[in-house]
Amino acid sequence: MYLAVPITLYACERLIRAFRSSIKAVKILKVAVYPGNVLSLHMSKPQGFKYKSGQYMFVNCSAVSPFEWHPFSITSSPGDDYLSVHIRTLGDWTRHLKTVFSQVCQPPAAGKSGLLRAEGTNTSFPKILIDGPYGAPAQDYKKYDVVLLVGLGIGATPMISIVKDIINNMKMEEDSIPEGSAMENGNYSNKNNKGFKTRKAYFYWVTREQGSFEWFKGIMNEVAEMDEKKVIELHNYCTSVYEEGDARSALITMLQSLHHAKNGVDVVSGTRVKSHFAKPNWRQVYKNIALRHPNARIGVFYCGVPALTKELRHLALDFSHKTTTKFEFHKENF
Repeated sequence: MYLAVPITLYACERLIRAFRSSIKAVKILKVAVYPGNVLSLHMSKPQGFKYKSGQYMFVNCSAVSPFEWHPFSITSSPGDDYLSVHIRTLGDWTRHLKTVFSQVCQPPAAGKSGLLRAEGTNTSFPKILIDGPYGAPAQDYKKYDVVLLVGLGIGATPMISIVKDIINNMKMEEDSIPEGSAMENGNYSNKNNKGFKTRKAYFYWVTREQGSFEWFKGIMNEVAEMDEKKVIELHNYCTSVYEEGDARSALITMLQSLHHAKNGVDVVSGTRVKSHFAKPNWRQVYKNIALRHPNARIGVFYCGVPALTKELRHLALDFSHKTTTKFEFHKENF
C-alpha cells in the first residue's frame, strides 16, 4: 500500500519519457572519439526541437541499456541544423557507450581531428533516443550585457554552446540592420532578437590535459575567425604546465610565442587561441572585468566540479560589495 503511490509516479514518468523520446527520433550524423576518453555525437535535430544554449537533454542508447537515461549538456547552438553532445567516460554506462560507437569508427583521415571518427549515411550507427531539452542556470546568460563563462574540463560543454550562440546572435543583428541606419551609434535594435543583451563575453576553459583542447578545436577556431569585433575573449588554461614566468616552463613559453607569431596557431592547443599555463588568478580576472565594466551587471556562469564553486562565489560577492560592478554567480556542478 505504501509503495503503490511512488511506484505509480515512477511508472508514469517512465511512460512520459518513452513517449517524448519516441516522437524525437534522431539520426547519428557524425561520431568522434577524442583524447581524454571523450565521445562526440552529432545527430539530426528533430522537427520542432527548440532549446536554449546552456540547456541539457537525456540520452538513451538501447545497445547499452534500454532503460537507462543520462543527462548531457548540448554543445551545439540553437542556430545549428544539428544537435551535438560531448560525453566523457566517467562510469560504466559512458564507458560502454564509447565502446559501442568506437566499433563503427576508423582512424581519421589527414586533416581531421580525433583518435577515431565515423560519418556518413553508409555507417550503421547504434540507435539513440533523446528526451529534452531541460533548463539549466547557464541558459539565462542573455539577460546580461557582460558574461564571465568558466568551464572546468568537460564542464566547458554548455559554455561552448553559449559562445557559438553569442556569435550567431551578433551576426543576426548585423544582417538585420538596414543600410543607412545608426548602427555605429548602437541606436538600432533588432525586434526579431528580443531578450539578447550580451555585448561582451569572457570564456575561461581550464583543463589538465593538453589533449583536451582537441575536443572543441574546430569550434574555437570558428569563433576566433568569425568574431571580427572581438566580442568574445577566449582563454585556455593547461594546468599540467608550470605557470608563466617559472623557469621550468620558459622554453615552452618561448616556443609557443614564436610559433603563434609566425603561424597564428598555438603550439599547445593547436587552435588560434593562445594557451596559458597553470591555474588562472581568479581574483585578478574579476578585478580586470570590474575595471573594464564599471556600473555593469555581470553574469558569472560556472560548470565543473564543486571545488571551485566556493572561491568563484566568494569573489563575486566580494567585488560586488567593493566595486560598482555587480557580479551575479550561477553554477552547475557534476
